[in-house]
Amino acid sequence: MSTPIHPVILCGGSGTRLWPLSRKDRPKPFLPLVGEQTLFEQAVGRVGGDDRFAAPIIVAGSQHIDLIEQQLGPASGNRLVVEPTAKNTAPAIALAAALLDPDAIMLVCPSDHHIADEAAFRAAALAAAELAREDWLVAFGIAATRPETGYGYLQRGEPLAGGYRIARFVEKPDRARAEEYLASGEYSWNGGIFAFRAGRLLEEVKTHRPEMARLVVQAVETGREAGPRFLPAAEPFEAIHGDSIDYAVMENTDRAAMVPAAMGWSDIGNWAALQDALASVADGSGNVARGQIDFDGCRGVMALSDGPRVSAVGLEDVCIVVSGDEVLVTTREGAQRVGKLPGASGQ
Repeated sequence: MSTPIHPVILCGGSGTRLWPLSRKDRPKPFLPLVGEQTLFEQAVGRVGGDDRFAAPIIVAGSQHIDLIEQQLGPASGNRLVVEPTAKNTAPAIALAAALLDPDAIMLVCPSDHHIADEAAFRAAALAAAELAREDWLVAFGIAATRPETGYGYLQRGEPLAGGYRIARFVEKPDRARAEEYLASGEYSWNGGIFAFRAGRLLEEVKTHRPEMARLVVQAVETGREAGPRFLPAAEPFEAIHGDSIDYAVMENTDRAAMVPAAMGWSDIGNWAALQDALASVADGSGNVARGQIDFDGCRGVMALSDGPRVSAVGLEDVCIVVSGDEVLVTTREGAQRVGKLPGASGQ
């Protein structure tokens, strides 16, 4: 490959569904949820030490920049783009695109996902980059392994070299429809990982969200450098009407493509998803323990504690989390609703 791919790592969101471990001062990306490294450190490491990838651009809010620099270590060579305010993924990605050469290939990655098979991830990234060089806007189509109702889906269209056109984007389905999608073999999960040529992405934003494009360019042109940090101008950026990259661009373009990716992906979107990602360390009854934990007659229970002993008897499909002065107990089914609890929303 003649020129390296430019990873763009997005550090946004509060991870409230992983409360009480994930909190405003140290949200989900900066926690070691799977393994010894944090999810953010894993995201950076996934493209590190490989000359096919340039040093990542990291887009984040000012409240987390110190955490990011601490986890990156000194002299990392990464560029940090500091958003004046959170405006969802489309403006964040457009900021990075405006700082790159128009012909640069961007690989957009969330900072808080887990990917078990990094070789498969890199293979999908290279295939996506080749399509992006041909001005396709490329999503990773994550291999669906269950009838998941918490993810959006991509329907596979006509074949392309290394991938497929996207026939349509589908919002989070109900259980019956998710089962139909899985059985058909035509649908993949939309994992929020993308590849774009920077100039083409900006052209698409200008076409479908012209005011957003104008304000992003203005924020970059009147922004300033501060060491490894780039500070977009606050006034134009704060005037942007935020939107996701899916709604702003991907669902409107006629050049949407996907590359299939079977790479052990999880968005670690709630406690049940984390338990699934930790299946390799579960006991014979599917229980996962971290900290001082005792199980008696339990099946499919995850218990995590950073202090007090947790003893669970006769439970099934339950998640127990003790973090500092907070305790959460939820069924796996209820894990999606944790972010709505007063403790999570009021932290």
